[in-house]
Amino acid sequence: MVGVVALLAALLTSGCGTPPELRDAQPGQSARSASPTPTDTAPTTTAPPTGAPTPTASSTPVAVRCPAGPSGQQVTALVRGEDLLPTDAQVRVLTGPLCADDWHYTLLAVTGHEPLQVVSRGSGTAPRLVTAGTDVCTAEVRVISPTGIQTLACDAGSGT
Repeated sequence: MVGVVALLAALLTSGCGTPPELRDAQPGQSARSASPTPTDTAPTTTAPPTGAPTPTASSTPVAVRCPAGPSGQQVTALVRGEDLLPTDAQVRVLTGPLCADDWHYTLLAVTGHEPLQVVSRGSGTAPRLVTAGTDVCTAEVRVISPTGIQTLACDAGSGT
């Protein structure tokens, strides 16, 4: 019975790990076939390339009003600058920006459209867009962002 429980636990946890979209592809390396060949060798592990995002656990379990920005107007300008909104769209901030570490979450009401969720990152004076849309629970947000941002972007559905 203990062996069955151990096997079951091993099977359940074997699927965990880095999501496929965040795994680093090695340049010049072709996909390996599913069946082993005599020339196959044991896989080697390498350190992630410099500058690649490294998943980290956050010490910020809750997102709060951003004391040092960005403002709702800055987030709206950021989204407009990426051509994600029609130039004549009327936009108003429904929620946020809310911050956890250097990550920001904002929910925008766009007249004639569904609410737009925005996740940005960086200093309050110069945020950069991470993602925007009706579903912002991307691999980067799920794996790298602080818990407070993950909760808003992934668990809350509409962010409200």
